[in-house]
Amino acid sequence: MDYFPLFLKVKDQTCLVVGAGEIAARKIELLLRAGANIVVVAMEIGSAVAAMQQSNQIVIRQKAFTHEDIDGMGLVVSATNCRSTNVEISKLANQRKIPVNVVDDPALCSFIFPAIIDRSPLLVAISSSGVSPVLTRLLRARVESAIPASFGLLVQLAEKFKLLVKQRIPQPSQRRVFWEKILQGPVAELVFVGKQSEAEELLRSQLQQPDPTVNEGEVYLIGAGPGDPDLLTFKALRLLQQADVIVYDRLVSIEVLDMARRDAEKIYVGKQRDNHSLPQESINQLLIDLALAGKRVARLKGGDPFIFGRGGEEIESFIQLGISFQVVPGITAAAGCASYAGIPLTHRDHAQSCTFVTGHLKDGSINLDWQQLSRPNQTIVIYMGLAELATICRSLIEYGCPANHPIAVIQEGTTRNQRVLTGTIADMPSRVEQAEMTPPTLIIIGSVVTLHQQLDWFQRSD
Repeated sequence: MDYFPLFLKVKDQTCLVVGAGEIAARKIELLLRAGANIVVVAMEIGSAVAAMQQSNQIVIRQKAFTHEDIDGMGLVVSATNCRSTNVEISKLANQRKIPVNVVDDPALCSFIFPAIIDRSPLLVAISSSGVSPVLTRLLRARVESAIPASFGLLVQLAEKFKLLVKQRIPQPSQRRVFWEKILQGPVAELVFVGKQSEAEELLRSQLQQPDPTVNEGEVYLIGAGPGDPDLLTFKALRLLQQADVIVYDRLVSIEVLDMARRDAEKIYVGKQRDNHSLPQESINQLLIDLALAGKRVARLKGGDPFIFGRGGEEIESFIQLGISFQVVPGITAAAGCASYAGIPLTHRDHAQSCTFVTGHLKDGSINLDWQQLSRPNQTIVIYMGLAELATICRSLIEYGCPANHPIAVIQEGTTRNQRVLTGTIADMPSRVEQAEMTPPTLIIIGSVVTLHQQLDWFQRSD
Protein backbone atom coordinates (compact mmCIF):
# COMPACT_ATOMS: atom_id res chain seq x y z
CA MET A 1 0.00 0.00 0.00
CA ASP A 2 1.87 3.07 -1.27
CA TYR A 3 -0.50 5.57 0.40
CA PHE A 4 -2.44 5.34 3.63
CA PRO A 5 -6.00 6.60 2.95
CA LEU A 6 -7.01 9.47 5.20
CA PHE A 7 -9.65 12.18 5.12
CA LEU A 8 -8.03 15.53 5.91
CA LYS A 9 -10.03 18.38 7.44
CA VAL A 10 -9.12 21.64 5.68
CA LYS A 11 -12.14 23.71 6.63
CA ASP A 12 -11.09 27.28 7.54
CA GLN A 13 -7.43 26.41 6.89
CA THR A 14 -5.36 28.47 4.44
CA CYS A 15 -4.15 26.36 1.53
CA LEU A 16 -1.63 27.44 -1.09
CA VAL A 17 -2.04 26.65 -4.79
CA VAL A 18 0.93 27.53 -6.99
CA GLY A 19 -0.20 27.89 -10.59
CA ALA A 20 -3.47 29.14 -12.04
CA GLY A 21 -4.24 27.02 -15.09
CA GLU A 22 -7.08 24.58 -15.72
CA ILE A 23 -5.61 21.83 -13.52
CA ALA A 24 -5.06 24.27 -10.67
CA ALA A 25 -8.67 25.41 -11.05
CA ARG A 26 -9.93 21.85 -10.55
CA LYS A 27 -7.86 21.45 -7.36
CA ILE A 28 -9.06 24.83 -6.06
CA GLU A 29 -12.67 23.84 -6.68
CA LEU A 30 -12.27 20.66 -4.60
CA LEU A 31 -10.57 22.51 -1.74
CA LEU A 32 -13.27 25.18 -1.75
CA ARG A 33 -15.96 22.53 -1.47
CA ALA A 34 -14.17 21.30 1.67
CA GLY A 35 -14.27 24.80 3.16
CA ALA A 36 -10.61 25.80 2.69
CA ASN A 37 -9.34 29.35 2.32
CA ILE A 38 -7.27 29.54 -0.87
CA VAL A 39 -4.21 31.58 -1.73
CA VAL A 40 -3.12 31.37 -5.38
CA VAL A 41 0.40 32.32 -6.47
CA ALA A 42 1.04 32.50 -10.23
CA MET A 43 2.50 34.79 -12.85
CA GLU A 44 -0.37 34.11 -15.27
CA ILE A 45 -3.96 33.72 -14.12
CA GLY A 46 -6.25 31.49 -16.16
CA SER A 47 -9.83 32.48 -16.86
CA ALA A 48 -11.30 29.72 -14.65
CA VAL A 49 -9.26 30.81 -11.61
CA ALA A 50 -10.00 34.48 -12.28
CA ALA A 51 -13.74 33.68 -12.29
CA MET A 52 -13.37 31.91 -8.94
CA GLN A 53 -11.94 35.05 -7.41
CA GLN A 54 -15.20 36.84 -8.13
CA SER A 55 -17.48 34.17 -6.68
CA ASN A 56 -15.38 32.63 -3.87
CA GLN A 57 -13.12 33.70 -1.03
CA ILE A 58 -9.73 33.21 -2.67
CA VAL A 59 -6.70 35.46 -2.71
CA ILE A 60 -4.65 35.78 -5.90
CA ARG A 61 -1.04 36.93 -5.79
CA GLN A 62 0.09 37.50 -9.36
CA LYS A 63 3.83 36.99 -8.96
CA ALA A 64 6.59 34.39 -8.99
CA PHE A 65 6.69 31.86 -6.13
CA THR A 66 9.05 32.59 -3.24
CA HIS A 67 9.94 30.70 -0.06
CA GLU A 68 7.82 33.02 2.08
CA ASP A 69 4.62 32.04 0.25
CA ILE A 70 4.58 28.65 1.91
CA ASP A 71 4.82 29.89 5.48
CA GLY A 72 1.75 29.28 7.63
CA MET A 73 -0.04 27.13 5.07
CA GLY A 74 -2.03 24.08 6.08
CA LEU A 75 -1.69 22.38 2.70
CA VAL A 76 0.16 23.06 -0.55
CA VAL A 77 -0.64 22.18 -4.16
CA SER A 78 1.90 22.81 -6.93
CA ALA A 79 0.34 22.90 -10.39
CA THR A 80 3.06 24.53 -12.46
CA ASN A 81 4.77 23.44 -15.67
CA CYS A 82 8.22 24.13 -14.20
CA ARG A 83 9.91 21.00 -12.83
CA SER A 84 12.47 22.94 -10.77
CA THR A 85 9.74 25.00 -9.13
CA ASN A 86 7.75 21.87 -8.32
CA VAL A 87 10.83 20.23 -6.78
CA GLU A 88 11.53 23.30 -4.69
CA ILE A 89 7.93 23.52 -3.43
CA SER A 90 7.91 19.85 -2.50
CA LYS A 91 11.18 20.16 -0.61
CA LEU A 92 10.07 23.25 1.33
CA ALA A 93 6.69 21.73 2.25
CA ASN A 94 8.25 18.49 3.46
CA GLN A 95 10.78 20.40 5.58
CA ARG A 96 7.90 22.22 7.27
CA LYS A 97 5.79 19.03 7.62
CA ILE A 98 3.09 20.54 5.39
CA PRO A 99 1.08 18.10 3.19
CA VAL A 100 2.05 18.73 -0.43
CA ASN A 101 0.70 17.58 -3.79
CA VAL A 102 2.60 18.11 -7.03
CA VAL A 103 0.26 17.52 -9.96
CA ASP A 104 1.21 14.53 -12.15
CA ASP A 105 4.40 13.81 -10.17
CA PRO A 106 3.69 11.26 -7.41
CA ALA A 107 7.36 11.09 -6.41
CA LEU A 108 7.14 14.70 -5.16
CA CYS A 109 3.83 14.22 -3.31
CA SER A 110 3.18 13.52 0.34
CA PHE A 111 -0.50 13.15 -0.55
CA ILE A 112 -2.52 12.68 -3.74
CA PHE A 113 -6.01 13.68 -4.79
CA PRO A 114 -8.31 10.66 -5.15
CA ALA A 115 -11.35 10.38 -7.36
CA ILE A 116 -14.14 11.58 -5.08
CA ILE A 117 -17.79 10.60 -4.82
CA ASP A 118 -19.41 13.32 -2.74
CA ARG A 119 -22.60 12.35 -0.95
CA SER A 120 -21.86 14.58 2.05
CA PRO A 121 -21.55 13.69 4.80
CA LEU A 122 -20.77 10.40 3.07
CA LEU A 123 -17.55 10.50 1.04
CA VAL A 124 -16.02 7.77 -1.10
CA ALA A 125 -12.47 8.13 -2.41
CA ILE A 126 -10.78 5.96 -5.04
CA SER A 127 -7.08 6.03 -5.87
CA SER A 128 -4.62 4.18 -8.10
CA SER A 129 -1.72 5.65 -6.09
CA GLY A 130 -1.23 8.18 -8.83
CA VAL A 131 -0.50 5.52 -11.46
CA SER A 132 -3.64 5.77 -13.61
CA PRO A 133 -6.03 8.70 -13.05
CA VAL A 134 -8.11 7.50 -16.02
CA LEU A 135 -8.71 4.15 -14.33
CA THR A 136 -9.78 5.79 -11.08
CA ARG A 137 -12.20 7.96 -13.05
CA LEU A 138 -13.71 4.86 -14.68
CA LEU A 139 -14.02 3.11 -11.33
CA ARG A 140 -15.62 6.20 -9.84
CA ALA A 141 -18.27 6.09 -12.57
CA ARG A 142 -19.08 2.49 -11.62
CA VAL A 143 -19.34 3.27 -7.93
CA GLU A 144 -21.40 6.41 -8.67
CA SER A 145 -24.04 4.20 -10.28
CA ALA A 146 -24.47 2.24 -7.04
CA ILE A 147 -24.76 5.26 -4.73
CA PRO A 148 -27.83 7.46 -5.27
CA ALA A 149 -27.31 11.21 -5.17
CA SER A 150 -29.54 11.39 -2.09
CA PHE A 151 -27.39 8.96 -0.08
CA GLY A 152 -26.13 11.85 2.02
CA LEU A 153 -29.68 12.45 3.25
CA LEU A 154 -29.79 8.84 4.38
CA VAL A 155 -26.61 9.36 6.41
CA GLN A 156 -28.15 12.45 7.98
CA LEU A 157 -31.24 10.43 8.91
CA ALA A 158 -29.05 7.79 10.58
CA GLU A 159 -27.23 10.49 12.52
CA LYS A 160 -30.50 12.03 13.69
CA PHE A 161 -31.85 8.72 15.06
CA LYS A 162 -28.56 7.22 16.24
CA LEU A 163 -29.07 7.93 19.95
CA LEU A 164 -32.77 7.00 19.93
CA VAL A 165 -32.05 3.65 18.25
CA LYS A 166 -29.28 2.94 20.75
CA GLN A 167 -31.67 3.58 23.63
CA ARG A 168 -34.41 1.39 22.13
CA ILE A 169 -32.09 -1.43 21.01
CA PRO A 170 -29.15 -1.61 23.46
CA GLN A 171 -27.68 -4.87 22.09
CA PRO A 172 -25.07 -4.03 19.40
CA SER A 173 -25.79 -7.14 17.31
CA GLN A 174 -29.54 -6.48 17.18
CA ARG A 175 -28.90 -2.80 16.53
CA ARG A 176 -26.78 -3.74 13.51
CA VAL A 177 -29.62 -5.88 12.15
CA PHE A 178 -32.05 -3.00 12.63
CA TRP A 179 -29.84 -0.51 10.79
CA GLU A 180 -29.33 -2.97 7.94
CA LYS A 181 -33.11 -3.21 7.67
CA ILE A 182 -33.53 0.57 7.72
CA LEU A 183 -30.71 1.42 5.32
CA GLN A 184 -31.78 -1.16 2.74
CA GLY A 185 -35.55 -1.12 3.06
CA PRO A 186 -38.63 1.09 2.66
CA VAL A 187 -37.27 3.85 4.92
CA ALA A 188 -34.23 4.29 2.70
CA GLU A 189 -36.35 4.23 -0.45
CA LEU A 190 -38.55 7.01 0.93
CA VAL A 191 -35.42 9.10 1.44
CA PHE A 192 -34.24 8.38 -2.09
CA VAL A 193 -37.50 9.66 -3.60
CA GLY A 194 -37.43 12.84 -1.51
CA LYS A 195 -39.98 11.88 1.16
CA GLN A 196 -37.85 12.70 4.19
CA SER A 197 -40.68 13.31 6.66
CA GLU A 198 -42.42 10.07 5.67
CA ALA A 199 -39.12 8.22 6.10
CA GLU A 200 -38.69 9.59 9.62
CA GLU A 201 -42.26 8.68 10.50
CA LEU A 202 -41.80 5.12 9.25
CA LEU A 203 -38.52 4.74 11.13
CA ARG A 204 -40.17 5.87 14.36
CA SER A 205 -43.06 3.47 13.85
CA GLN A 206 -40.68 0.56 13.25
CA LEU A 207 -38.85 1.43 16.46
CA GLN A 208 -42.14 1.11 18.35
CA GLN A 209 -42.74 -2.46 17.14
CA PRO A 210 -42.32 -5.29 19.67
CA ASP A 211 -39.32 -6.53 17.69
CA PRO A 212 -37.89 -3.70 15.55
CA THR A 213 -35.41 -6.07 13.89
CA VAL A 214 -38.09 -8.11 12.09
CA ASN A 215 -37.90 -7.56 8.33
CA GLU A 216 -40.90 -6.37 6.32
CA GLY A 217 -41.25 -7.62 2.78
CA GLU A 218 -41.28 -5.44 -0.31
CA VAL A 219 -41.56 -5.99 -4.06
CA TYR A 220 -39.50 -4.14 -6.66
CA LEU A 221 -41.15 -4.26 -10.07
CA ILE A 222 -38.09 -3.65 -12.24
CA GLY A 223 -37.88 -3.08 -15.97
CA ALA A 224 -34.83 -5.06 -17.12
CA GLY A 225 -34.67 -3.43 -20.53
CA PRO A 226 -34.43 -5.20 -23.88
CA GLY A 227 -31.29 -7.25 -23.14
CA ASP A 228 -28.13 -5.15 -22.96
CA PRO A 229 -27.24 -4.96 -19.22
CA ASP A 230 -25.69 -1.51 -19.70
CA LEU A 231 -29.21 -0.17 -20.31
CA LEU A 232 -30.32 -0.84 -16.72
CA THR A 233 -31.07 2.30 -14.73
CA PHE A 234 -29.02 3.12 -11.62
CA LYS A 235 -32.06 2.51 -9.44
CA ALA A 236 -32.76 -0.87 -11.04
CA LEU A 237 -29.19 -1.98 -10.39
CA ARG A 238 -29.28 -0.83 -6.78
CA LEU A 239 -32.53 -2.63 -5.96
CA LEU A 240 -31.44 -5.71 -7.87
CA GLN A 241 -28.32 -5.96 -5.73
CA GLN A 242 -30.21 -5.72 -2.44
CA ALA A 243 -33.08 -8.11 -3.24
CA ASP A 244 -33.31 -11.46 -1.44
CA VAL A 245 -35.25 -13.14 -4.25
CA ILE A 246 -35.23 -12.56 -8.01
CA VAL A 247 -38.40 -13.53 -9.89
CA TYR A 248 -37.63 -13.20 -13.59
CA ASP A 249 -39.15 -13.57 -17.05
CA ARG A 250 -37.92 -15.35 -20.16
CA LEU A 251 -36.85 -12.08 -21.78
CA VAL A 252 -34.45 -11.15 -18.96
CA SER A 253 -30.90 -11.74 -20.19
CA ILE A 254 -28.31 -13.78 -18.31
CA GLU A 255 -26.06 -10.71 -18.17
CA VAL A 256 -28.76 -8.78 -16.30
CA LEU A 257 -29.31 -11.68 -13.87
CA ASP A 258 -25.59 -11.76 -13.16
CA MET A 259 -25.90 -8.28 -11.64
CA ALA A 260 -28.06 -9.58 -8.80
CA ARG A 261 -26.67 -10.54 -5.40
CA ARG A 262 -24.77 -13.82 -5.66
CA ASP A 263 -26.69 -15.32 -2.75
CA ALA A 264 -30.12 -14.21 -3.95
CA GLU A 265 -32.65 -16.94 -4.73
CA LYS A 266 -33.65 -16.93 -8.41
CA ILE A 267 -37.10 -18.12 -9.53
CA TYR A 268 -37.94 -18.45 -13.22
CA VAL A 269 -41.53 -17.65 -14.21
CA GLY A 270 -41.04 -17.08 -17.93
CA LYS A 271 -43.90 -17.33 -20.38
CA GLN A 272 -43.95 -18.24 -24.05
CA ARG A 273 -46.92 -18.31 -26.37
CA ASP A 274 -49.14 -21.21 -25.20
CA ASN A 275 -46.39 -22.35 -22.80
CA HIS A 276 -46.47 -20.64 -19.42
CA SER A 277 -44.16 -21.96 -16.68
CA LEU A 278 -46.55 -20.29 -14.23
CA PRO A 279 -49.91 -18.68 -15.02
CA GLN A 280 -50.15 -14.99 -14.16
CA GLU A 281 -52.38 -15.63 -11.15
CA SER A 282 -49.75 -17.97 -9.69
CA ILE A 283 -47.01 -15.40 -10.27
CA ASN A 284 -49.06 -12.80 -8.41
CA GLN A 285 -49.55 -15.17 -5.48
CA LEU A 286 -45.85 -16.10 -5.45
CA LEU A 287 -44.86 -12.46 -5.13
CA ILE A 288 -47.40 -11.96 -2.33
CA ASP A 289 -46.20 -15.01 -0.40
CA LEU A 290 -42.54 -13.99 -0.64
CA ALA A 291 -43.26 -10.41 0.47
CA LEU A 292 -45.42 -11.56 3.41
CA ALA A 293 -42.52 -13.81 4.46
CA GLY A 294 -40.37 -10.70 4.86
CA LYS A 295 -38.42 -11.04 1.61
CA ARG A 296 -37.26 -8.21 -0.61
CA VAL A 297 -38.38 -9.41 -4.02
CA ALA A 298 -37.09 -8.11 -7.36
CA ARG A 299 -39.67 -8.87 -10.04
CA LEU A 300 -37.57 -8.57 -13.19
CA LYS A 301 -39.49 -8.02 -16.40
CA GLY A 302 -38.07 -7.61 -19.88
CA GLY A 303 -38.37 -4.07 -21.23
CA ASP A 304 -40.66 -1.85 -19.15
CA PRO A 305 -43.14 -3.37 -16.67
CA PHE A 306 -45.94 -1.02 -17.71
CA ILE A 307 -45.62 -1.50 -21.49
CA PHE A 308 -47.12 -4.92 -22.30
CA GLY A 309 -45.43 -6.20 -19.15
CA ARG A 310 -48.59 -6.85 -17.09
CA GLY A 311 -47.06 -4.84 -14.26
CA GLY A 312 -50.39 -3.19 -13.50
CA GLU A 313 -52.02 -6.57 -12.91
CA GLU A 314 -49.32 -7.60 -10.46
CA ILE A 315 -49.37 -4.50 -8.27
CA GLU A 316 -53.17 -4.42 -7.93
CA SER A 317 -52.96 -7.28 -5.43
CA PHE A 318 -50.11 -5.59 -3.52
CA ILE A 319 -52.26 -2.51 -2.97
CA GLN A 320 -55.17 -4.59 -1.68
CA LEU A 321 -52.94 -6.36 0.86
CA GLY A 322 -50.90 -3.33 1.90
CA ILE A 323 -47.62 -4.78 0.61
CA SER A 324 -44.91 -2.18 -0.03
CA PHE A 325 -43.74 -2.02 -3.62
CA GLN A 326 -41.83 0.14 -6.08
CA VAL A 327 -41.99 0.35 -9.86
CA VAL A 328 -38.74 1.01 -11.70
CA PRO A 329 -39.21 1.92 -15.37
CA GLY A 330 -37.02 0.21 -17.94
CA ILE A 331 -36.07 0.92 -21.52
CA THR A 332 -38.89 -0.69 -23.44
CA ALA A 333 -38.08 -2.95 -26.41
CA ALA A 334 -39.41 -0.39 -28.89
CA ALA A 335 -36.95 2.28 -27.80
CA GLY A 336 -33.99 -0.03 -27.22
CA CYS A 337 -34.26 -2.28 -30.27
CA ALA A 338 -35.09 0.57 -32.63
CA SER A 339 -32.10 2.58 -31.43
CA TYR A 340 -29.70 -0.35 -31.76
CA ALA A 341 -31.06 -1.07 -35.24
CA GLY A 342 -30.59 2.53 -36.36
CA ILE A 343 -34.33 3.04 -36.91
CA PRO A 344 -35.67 6.27 -35.36
CA LEU A 345 -39.26 5.80 -34.27
CA THR A 346 -40.11 9.36 -35.26
CA HIS A 347 -38.59 11.57 -37.96
CA ARG A 348 -39.74 14.84 -39.47
CA ASP A 349 -39.56 13.44 -43.00
CA HIS A 350 -41.14 10.07 -42.25
CA ALA A 351 -43.31 9.81 -39.14
CA GLN A 352 -44.95 12.32 -36.85
CA SER A 353 -46.44 9.74 -34.50
CA CYS A 354 -45.66 6.30 -33.15
CA THR A 355 -48.07 3.59 -31.99
CA PHE A 356 -47.24 0.57 -29.81
CA VAL A 357 -49.48 -2.49 -30.16
CA THR A 358 -49.30 -6.12 -29.09
CA GLY A 359 -49.46 -8.95 -31.59
CA HIS A 360 -51.86 -11.09 -29.55
CA LEU A 361 -54.51 -10.45 -26.95
CA LYS A 362 -55.39 -12.23 -23.73
CA ASP A 363 -57.38 -14.92 -25.52
CA GLY A 364 -54.65 -15.46 -28.13
CA SER A 365 -56.47 -13.58 -30.88
CA ILE A 366 -55.31 -10.53 -32.81
CA ASN A 367 -57.89 -7.79 -33.16
CA LEU A 368 -56.37 -4.39 -33.96
CA ASP A 369 -57.63 -1.14 -35.46
CA TRP A 370 -56.34 -1.92 -38.95
CA GLN A 371 -57.80 1.20 -40.50
CA GLN A 372 -55.87 3.39 -38.03
CA LEU A 373 -52.67 1.36 -38.38
CA SER A 374 -52.78 1.59 -42.19
CA ARG A 375 -52.60 5.37 -42.29
CA PRO A 376 -49.41 7.03 -43.62
CA ASN A 377 -46.80 9.18 -41.84
CA GLN A 378 -46.59 7.09 -38.70
CA THR A 379 -44.54 4.29 -37.18
CA ILE A 380 -46.14 1.11 -35.89
CA VAL A 381 -44.29 -1.02 -33.34
CA ILE A 382 -45.67 -4.49 -32.73
CA TYR A 383 -44.67 -6.53 -29.70
CA MET A 384 -44.99 -10.32 -29.68
CA GLY A 385 -46.19 -10.38 -33.28
CA LEU A 386 -43.91 -12.88 -35.00
CA ALA A 387 -46.39 -15.78 -34.93
CA GLU A 388 -49.09 -13.56 -36.46
CA LEU A 389 -46.81 -11.74 -38.93
CA ALA A 390 -48.60 -13.06 -42.03
CA THR A 391 -51.99 -11.98 -40.64
CA ILE A 392 -50.62 -8.56 -39.70
CA CYS A 393 -49.13 -7.89 -43.13
CA ARG A 394 -52.21 -9.18 -44.99
CA SER A 395 -54.57 -7.09 -42.88
CA LEU A 396 -52.56 -3.91 -43.41
CA ILE A 397 -52.65 -4.40 -47.19
CA GLU A 398 -56.39 -5.11 -47.10
CA TYR A 399 -56.98 -1.79 -45.33
CA GLY A 400 -55.05 0.24 -47.88
CA CYS A 401 -51.42 0.10 -46.77
CA PRO A 402 -49.14 -0.14 -49.86
CA ALA A 403 -47.70 -3.60 -50.44
CA ASN A 404 -44.21 -2.10 -50.66
CA HIS A 405 -44.52 -0.36 -47.29
CA PRO A 406 -41.23 -0.85 -45.33
CA ILE A 407 -41.06 -3.22 -42.39
CA ALA A 408 -38.29 -4.50 -40.12
CA VAL A 409 -38.14 -7.50 -37.82
CA ILE A 410 -35.53 -7.28 -35.06
CA GLN A 411 -34.50 -10.44 -33.24
CA GLU A 412 -32.78 -10.30 -29.81
CA GLY A 413 -32.33 -6.55 -30.13
CA THR A 414 -29.53 -4.74 -28.21
CA THR A 415 -27.62 -8.01 -27.65
CA ARG A 416 -24.62 -9.47 -29.44
CA ASN A 417 -27.06 -11.85 -31.18
CA GLN A 418 -29.13 -9.04 -32.70
CA ARG A 419 -30.45 -9.66 -36.22
CA VAL A 420 -32.30 -7.10 -38.30
CA LEU A 421 -34.33 -8.12 -41.35
CA THR A 422 -35.87 -5.43 -43.54
CA GLY A 423 -38.26 -5.68 -46.46
CA THR A 424 -41.85 -4.88 -47.39
CA ILE A 425 -45.11 -5.99 -45.80
CA ALA A 426 -45.75 -8.04 -48.94
CA ASP A 427 -42.58 -10.13 -48.77
CA MET A 428 -41.64 -10.06 -45.07
CA PRO A 429 -43.55 -13.21 -43.98
CA SER A 430 -41.67 -15.36 -46.47
CA ARG A 431 -38.35 -13.62 -45.71
CA VAL A 432 -38.77 -14.28 -41.99
CA GLU A 433 -39.53 -17.93 -42.66
CA GLN A 434 -36.46 -18.30 -44.88
CA ALA A 435 -34.27 -16.56 -42.29
CA GLU A 436 -35.68 -18.86 -39.56
CA MET A 437 -36.17 -15.96 -37.18
CA THR A 438 -37.45 -16.86 -33.73
CA PRO A 439 -38.67 -14.90 -30.69
CA PRO A 440 -37.94 -12.61 -29.01
CA THR A 441 -38.58 -10.23 -31.88
CA LEU A 442 -39.93 -6.75 -32.43
CA ILE A 443 -41.70 -5.55 -35.58
CA ILE A 444 -41.37 -1.97 -36.84
CA ILE A 445 -43.54 -0.77 -39.74
CA GLY A 446 -43.12 2.59 -41.47
CA SER A 447 -40.88 4.50 -43.83
CA VAL A 448 -38.43 5.13 -40.96
CA VAL A 449 -37.24 1.58 -41.64
CA THR A 450 -35.53 2.85 -44.81
CA LEU A 451 -33.04 4.70 -42.56
CA HIS A 452 -31.68 1.45 -41.16
CA GLN A 453 -28.81 1.03 -43.62
CA GLN A 454 -27.67 4.63 -43.14
CA LEU A 455 -27.99 4.79 -39.34
CA ASP A 456 -27.04 1.23 -38.31
CA TRP A 457 -24.31 2.15 -35.81
CA PHE A 458 -24.44 -0.98 -33.63
CA GLN A 459 -23.60 -3.60 -36.27
CA ARG A 460 -21.80 -1.41 -38.78
CA SER A 461 -18.83 -3.31 -40.23
CA ASP A 462 -16.92 -0.40 -41.80
